[in-house]
Amino acid sequence: MKLHNGSLYWPTTFNPTENEEKAVLPDDHYDAVIAGAGMSGVLCAYTLVEAGLKVALVDKREAGAGSSSANTGLLQYSNDIMLHELINQIGENRAVYFYKLCLKAVGHLEKVAESIPFHVDFKRRNSICFASKEEDAGKLRDEYEALKKHGFPVHFWTDKDLEKHMPFTKPAALVTQRDAEVNPYRFVMGIMQFLREHGADLFEQTEVTNTVEKEDHIVLETSRGNLKAKQVIFCTGYEASVAGKSLGTKINRSYAIATEPVADLSAWWDRALIWETDRPYFYLRTTRDNRIIAGGLDEEIPHAPESRKIIDRHGKKIADEIRKLFPHLDIAISHAWGASFGESLDNLPFIGKVPGKERTYCLLGYGGNGTVYSMLGAKILADLLQGNVTEGADIVKLER
Repeated sequence: MKLHNGSLYWPTTFNPTENEEKAVLPDDHYDAVIAGAGMSGVLCAYTLVEAGLKVALVDKREAGAGSSSANTGLLQYSNDIMLHELINQIGENRAVYFYKLCLKAVGHLEKVAESIPFHVDFKRRNSICFASKEEDAGKLRDEYEALKKHGFPVHFWTDKDLEKHMPFTKPAALVTQRDAEVNPYRFVMGIMQFLREHGADLFEQTEVTNTVEKEDHIVLETSRGNLKAKQVIFCTGYEASVAGKSLGTKINRSYAIATEPVADLSAWWDRALIWETDRPYFYLRTTRDNRIIAGGLDEEIPHAPESRKIIDRHGKKIADEIRKLFPHLDIAISHAWGASFGESLDNLPFIGKVPGKERTYCLLGYGGNGTVYSMLGAKILADLLQGNVTEGADIVKLER
């Protein structure tokens, strides 16, 4: 499955010499082998290594070359499904706890970024979610009340408040604090360097073709020979996973652009992350060198767009959306791409043991909050592999 097409921006920001590679031979046995060396895989490996486990990663591509290179790097505790909606879906206690796990995960991501030996442009940001139409203002007010009740860092803005802070106005906006942004590709590459320095092994261009569970270990049959481990974790993103078709998911595709550096972003309050209530939603952020990263225009088509004309046409539409919000900015597109994007039908990720298996786990961070889901999932799996159970693990289990 081709996960993306077009001109990707993030890989252009990384010099491979910053991340020294070394050839390794596989050990006789690992505590865990992780299939997939994208964002989910490296965060899972990082958390297991921190817990003292011997870890290997395998990827049929190069590390970070799948969906992670098309990631737009917004890190938010808010989800595609709002808290008050999630409360109606799974109950107040469980919904609030899940949101708190997401908020905590943003903090964990910051600590990971601080441990990386080179900068990954992690920066705390506020987020602005604006009402796309008048009738959505009430939904944002309900969400504000739910978040405020349970102690989340949030403010509600009227149309006048928004107009004071931004060069555009909308019926209302929700401002969440303690969110963040990151360069996702440098982040993955930085974690890989950390892992190498701490004894983890990486086997790129290596595809897992089969797994065989034994009484006290699991054998991974790969294109380069067998690997033996106590457990295996599949972090295979939007591609077919060992969990099969039993999961309630759908694969769509989305589009994104990076602009050339913009001369003056002073009218953009706090360089906040911006998104909206419409579905599919438009979203945008800035970068350290004053570019704008923006995306949206989701389509119910599972594969990445193959036509460059289609990508360019959608890229121009995204640029027009930026101009509607910031009409004074001179916007020129430097990169445009389209990518596959997975969502679960209940708007929650799939994390935990594969039903019917004893030594096989999944971390599938489906949804617009995938990096945050990957971080909280890595914590849950680290506990599970060590015989502990994290509160909230049942919310994201595969069999639900």
